Amino acid sequence: MSHITDEQRCIIERMKEAGHQQQAIAQAIGKSQSALSRELRRNCDQRSGSYMADLAARKSAQRKKDKPKAVRFTADMRAHVEQLLQRKHSPEQIVGIAQREGRDMVSHERIYQHVWQDKKRGGSLHEQLRTRGKRYRKRGAAKDSRGIIIGRVDIDQRPAVVEKRERFGDLEMDTIIGKGHQGAILTINDRASGMLLMHKVKRKEAALVAQAALRALRQWKPWLHTVTSDNGKEFAHHQRIAEELDLDFFFAKPYRSWERGSNENLNGLIRQYFPKKTDFRTITHQQIRAVQNELNSRPRKRFDYDSPNTIFEQLTQ
Repeated sequence: MSHITDEQRCIIERMKEAGHQQQAIAQAIGKSQSALSRELRRNCDQRSGSYMADLAARKSAQRKKDKPKAVRFTADMRAHVEQLLQRKHSPEQIVGIAQREGRDMVSHERIYQHVWQDKKRGGSLHEQLRTRGKRYRKRGAAKDSRGIIIGRVDIDQRPAVVEKRERFGDLEMDTIIGKGHQGAILTINDRASGMLLMHKVKRKEAALVAQAALRALRQWKPWLHTVTSDNGKEFAHHQRIAEELDLDFFFAKPYRSWERGSNENLNGLIRQYFPKKTDFRTITHQQIRAVQNELNSRPRKRFDYDSPNTIFEQLTQ
């Protein structure tokens, strides 16, 4: 039943002053006698017992304000959210999975608010986010000083089908550098499925990077079509990779990271596990493989919260 309106309260006040009985007043405002009786009992002047519409409206509004609000972000839900954050799930992923499973969940904005509140209290939940709570400035359009790669084929010549992200085997490739430029991790991802391969290299040298790429990609060779990297000199042996894996190798334009957007995003996710200033010399191949497996099992928003492993199986059947 709807609440009594301010207009109905004015009618009650006038009819009460005119001496009408409660039955007639209830009929006039379209409410039951019990509803009218409750209104008079709750909102009349406690000292005089008289009923005034403006006082009744103020008392009703104050009662609603003082009424305890239902707590949606319950302790159990917070514990569940924090557990998923510790597993490197983003707030968007947490909400998306809950929606798909039909479970109640607050918005991703509310989860971010919880993370920032935790940070103010000295907590560490923000360290589980991809950016660890930091903001990064974009690179300027400075001149590329890393030289020219022999045999470089520009991304403009890459087949249009690669942009559709419909087939498995169109890859992006990059390296993540360790503390003091000691050691690196080669990262390779498939554009359609999001599948990730990672391989540790002692130094960011072209020969070592090419060897690592060949070792990592042999398992995918039957499905490979193209690979796109940035213009780092570590990819100077791209022709060897292309020949031995029977694929076409392309280079993005300098300082256009969005042309390898999936790889840039994955590198950001990997940094959750191996932050900047991490000494890669202390990281084992087993640790890298564990991170690779976890990211390939992590639900993704763009796949309606299926994992890259699931999409890989669908595309390679």
